[in-house]
Order: sequence, then C-alpha cells, then structure tokens
Amino acid sequence: GLGLGLGLSLLCRYLQNLSEDDQREAQALFDKYGYNVFLSDRLPLDRSCHLIHSHADYPSALCSHGFYSEDLPSIGVVLIYLNEALSIIKRAMRSIIDRTPKHLLKEIILVDDNSSEENLKGDLDMYVKSLEQEDPSLSIKRVRHNVSYGLSHARASGWRAATADVVAILDAHIEVHELWAEPLLTQIKADRTVVTSPVFDKVNFDDLTVIPYQPASHAFDWALWCMYESFSDEYYKLKDGSLPGKSPSVMGILVAERKYLGEIGLLDEGMKVYGGENVELGIRVWTCGGSIEVVPCSKIAHIERAHKPYMPDLSKAMKRNALRVAEVWMDEYKHNSSTTKIMTPFLWNTNHGIDIGDISERKKLRERLNCKPFKWYLENVYPKLDPLTDLVAYGGMRNLDADRCIDQGPVPGHTPIAYNCYYYGPQVSKASGCQD
Repeated sequence: GLGLGLGLSLLCRYLQNLSEDDQREAQALFDKYGYNVFLSDRLPLDRSCHLIHSHADYPSALCSHGFYSEDLPSIGVVLIYLNEALSIIKRAMRSIIDRTPKHLLKEIILVDDNSSEENLKGDLDMYVKSLEQEDPSLSIKRVRHNVSYGLSHARASGWRAATADVVAILDAHIEVHELWAEPLLTQIKADRTVVTSPVFDKVNFDDLTVIPYQPASHAFDWALWCMYESFSDEYYKLKDGSLPGKSPSVMGILVAERKYLGEIGLLDEGMKVYGGENVELGIRVWTCGGSIEVVPCSKIAHIERAHKPYMPDLSKAMKRNALRVAEVWMDEYKHNSSTTKIMTPFLWNTNHGIDIGDISERKKLRERLNCKPFKWYLENVYPKLDPLTDLVAYGGMRNLDADRCIDQGPVPGHTPIAYNCYYYGPQVSKASGCQD
C-alpha cells in the first residue's frame, strides 16, 4: 500500500503520474523524510521561478530594491539538520548564495546533529567543495555532532562557529527569497538588541509548491506551543504592511546580532530534542531589555514536514522543556503551564515527576541580566495570553448531539459560534506548529 492519512495526499497530488516502481520509491522516501524527496531530487536547485513573489502585497516602497543601504552588517547563515535529504540542503545553500548580496554573506555554517545518512558525509562534502571553488571568498564551515543533542544545542553550536556581525539561524529545509537579508540587517543595524524573524511561506510537503503566508506575530499558548496571532491594533492603524511588527516570540528561525545573542544567554542548551527553546528565547529577550520583530519585507519558504525525524513521539521532550521554561521564567504563572496540546491537561505541581535538568545557571542568567518579571511580559508584551487567574476548570463546551464546540467567532465582534472542537486555542488564531 501507499500509506494512509497524510501519505494519501502525496499519492493524490503527485504519485498518480508515476510508474509503479517510482511510486514505491517516492512513498518510501516520503515515509522516511516527511516530505517529497523524490520530487526534490528532480527539481532544479535554483528554482527561482517558484519562489520570487512580487512585493506588491506590501504597499510601501520600503520593500523595493533601491531602499536598502549598501552599508549593512555582514551575515553568517547557520543551517541545522538531522538526516535531511541531500537535495533539500543543496537547494537551501544555493538559494542563500544566489539571493544574498555577496558583500554581506560572510559564511554558511552547516550543523549536522549526528545524522546517520551516508550521503550527508561524502556527497555533501563534494557539493560544499564545488561551492568553495565557485566562490573562494565564501567561507563554508562544517560542525558535526557525534551525539544528537537536539535543536537548541545544534543552534548554539552554529552560533559558536560564526564570526559574522549578524547570525541567521535557520532550518536546512528552507529556501530564501530575494531581498530576504537586507530588511533584517537594516533593523538590526538600527537596534542591536532586536531579534528578528522573516515571514515564512509554506512549502507543501507533498508537491513542494510555495504557499505565500501573510505577516503575523509569533505567539504561543500555555503549553508553549507556537501559533500565529495578529499584530497589535496600533500596528494596523499605520496602514503600512511593510513595517516590522512586534512579536511576543519567535518560531525557531531567528536573525540577531551575534554578540548580542551571546550577551543575553544564547539559547537554553538544557533543552532536549525539540520544543520550548524558541518561546524561552522570546520571553528572555523581551524581559531582559531587547525586543522581537517579524519583518514582512523578508521572506523565507519553509517546508512543513508531515512528520519530524527526531523520534516518533515528541510529547515527552516538549512537556519537559515547557516545564523548564515555566520554572525559570514564569514566576507565579508557572501554574498555568498546561501542556494541553501535548498531553492530558495538567496544572503545575511540584510532583510532576519529570526531570527538567539543572536550571541554576539559567536562573543566575536571569538575575545577572536584571530581567523584568513575567507579569510585566504579560501586561506589556503579550496581553493576548489569558493569565487564567482564579481558574476553576479548563476545557471546552461541547454540544454532544452536533459534535461541535463553542468557539470564538471572527472579528469584529467575536460572536460565539459552533465550530469543530479545537481544544488548545480559538480557530481564528491560525494555530501552527513551531519551525523545526
């Protein structure tokens, strides 16, 4: 069989035009990687016609080629991966080289978190060598872990290898658009304490087509699971969709001044496997004196995989990491840290039985940076996150006959509506998984 569920989407959109042997190969690759590697291997590495969208969505001339200064900080791009498809990594590198001004791109750093795929060794080395011969001035560095440490540690390894003024820490399953770097570097040049994020376009895992996404802030629920939310009302009153918007958090991909990122504590390398490190960074940046912006004029296309490579069940690691964030940063609000999407809802208690690791250094970091309390963050940065004070019960209101739940209606008005039951957030919030 060719698989069920998400695998059927692959069959419907792509496999039906292949021979039976090719269908088997394509399905096996999809099951292994979570996206259509069979197709990726057959697409050009510089598929610019699929990626370069008009900036006409943004009414201001700020997104035009002529606006950005030539005098911008240099950038180093970190690509982290674990058993990524070789053609996907090649395409990411090709897009970065082709669509980043040569005088700005100082280095590309590949961080392999202990992949087992053989072609990510010799074959990738050969491709890197060809790129170095093409442009001897570009530094391409390799960092290989002999143990799989997880996303947070891998990102930190890339940062340590970087020497550029600004570091962009990206997933390897991306392709950058034209003008992706200049808007981010412009913001960072103006304020070294701002951590920036591009807008992510979605690359379908089955047919690898690019679906443009509108700019939105990167938020999270009390489970520390990522979701999109609208910018503030004040932002939309400016009526200029090219302007950067303040965001409570980042979704994993981030661009920041290299030295500043180190000064504020980089990433929490006590996180294991996957999840939580991006929210921890968001809370830390804001409460410790910095800010986070989503920059609409910068766009990156990101594959949303059907399944992730780290382990079959990520829920335990994500729950552990969420508890770690809550204990270090959330003060009295750590009681709200209910991992509703990850596992059965629970309220914080000291007998949860989960080893969250040593957090003493992270607590010392918070004290040394003289960071504001989490209450300040809720009131000034993320007022949309309901503090759940005086909580008696938690859940949804369900009509058993219709199998629908009461939900938040669309703006304006938010008139309650019946909607498919969706227990971890309102259906209008555009909930989305974190980047990986």
